[in-house]
Amino acid sequence: MKKCLIFLDSEQIQNSIELLEVARRMYPDEHWEAYGVVINYSPPEAQGFFDFIIQVNARNIKQYNLKEITNAISDIHKQYNFDVILIPGTWCGRILAPRLAVRLQTGLTADVTEIRHKEDSIEMVRPVFSSRMMAGIINKSNGPIMMSVRQNVFKYAGNKDRQTRLVEFDYQSNAQPGIRQVSVYEKSQSYDIRESNVLVSGGGGVGKDFHRLEALAEVLKGHVAASRRIVDKGIAPRSIQVGQSGKTVSPKLYIALGIYGAIQHVEGLKNVACIISVNTNANAPICSLSDIVVEGDALLFVDLLTERIRIYNEATKCPPLL
Repeated sequence: MKKCLIFLDSEQIQNSIELLEVARRMYPDEHWEAYGVVINYSPPEAQGFFDFIIQVNARNIKQYNLKEITNAISDIHKQYNFDVILIPGTWCGRILAPRLAVRLQTGLTADVTEIRHKEDSIEMVRPVFSSRMMAGIINKSNGPIMMSVRQNVFKYAGNKDRQTRLVEFDYQSNAQPGIRQVSVYEKSQSYDIRESNVLVSGGGGVGKDFHRLEALAEVLKGHVAASRRIVDKGIAPRSIQVGQSGKTVSPKLYIALGIYGAIQHVEGLKNVACIISVNTNANAPICSLSDIVVEGDALLFVDLLTERIRIYNEATKCPPLL
């Protein structure tokens, strides 16, 4: 029986649970056990999804102490000998994964977006060469299969029917923490497009007028996103880029304004409920994926729709239900 361990990031529990879909695709025709590991925390959301939740109890493991978290998970692996270890591609997971791979002397495939089967091997797919190509990687090491998985790409299609058992793992270390908090300051207000229900996204068709999208995003209670072309021109920050070399998003509504929709951009859209495309080229690739296509000037569309929604809000005194 295959055993799969998933690191449950306390700041991204749901994203971590979705990694069960990776294991399900790896072993579609055989039974496998699901293990989740947490540090000083027992997430109720994970009940029913895992066979075992391993709770590491360690007072000396503080937030950001990835060295000690690596040591703890390494000790757990020595006891259970997992076949596969999955790490969510969060800020914490991206630091933890390579550390743990070196400790276990096994290969690591980072930023995985797809699982395939090639003959008798499991192929992990990830973008390479600035997302211009997709590479299929097969682990040939003797250690466990290890990968970090891009957020919002996989959605668990299995059932919540496992009898979850809590296993407490006491970890002790006399090592002094290498990181200490010396000060705290308030970060300027920001947002993560991966958490937005509504995204108003601009591409090369809006160019230097990208800032005009803010008004539409505001009345829709959403946020602004961008294609790689806009980011490469320095018009928008990379933190709001959608695509293979940016972020993968799953909003309820995605409004694509002046976006051509090359494969690199489309790969960043997963499980989107509704896509509205506005483009002067009705044959742009993204239009074939859209629920609604508007052929015309994207900026004119933005101005007219923004004004119409504002009039509606004034008349009804309530925001749109999105």
